[in-house]
Amino acid sequence: MNDESQNKMGTPTPEELREQVERTRDELGQTVEALAAKADIKAQAKEKTAAVKEQAAEKAAVVKEQAAEKTAVVREQAAEKAAAASGQIREKTEQAAQLVKDRTPDAVLEKTAQAAAQVRESAAQAKRYAAEKTPDPLLEKADRAATAARANRTPLIAGGAALVAFLLIRRSRGRNR
Repeated sequence: MNDESQNKMGTPTPEELREQVERTRDELGQTVEALAAKADIKAQAKEKTAAVKEQAAEKAAVVKEQAAEKTAVVREQAAEKAAAASGQIREKTEQAAQLVKDRTPDAVLEKTAQAAAQVRESAAQAKRYAAEKTPDPLLEKADRAATAARANRTPLIAGGAALVAFLLIRRSRGRNR
């Protein structure tokens, strides 16, 4: 009750009582809503789940970004190391080739060049001779086989390497017996 209204007249008017009842109802309604919200565990769980999902998504985005940055750094470092290693290998190879060339006597180098020229000339002669004596259908088949071999170099090289390894192993086992 309103103290002013009681002091002036002693008892509140019906209008004042209605207002007081209406205020009390509003306050009571707000209190009930607050209590209902606190008691609604399902809604609270949904809110908490949504908050946790949002936090997880934010953390996942941060971790993903950090991983991308780390990956870029590692990739760059690997490329730098590979380039450095490649340069070192190239330099060592050049040094080794120069050392072999420097230590090889000139006479041997000349003989090697002459032998290489003779081998090239002999190969050219053999090619001309084979071309003259080989029938055309056989030449066509040989050309197709050579084209196929050029197109499939990797398997042929791997097969050749395997054959050489097999023969070397077989040869070394024969010596051991």
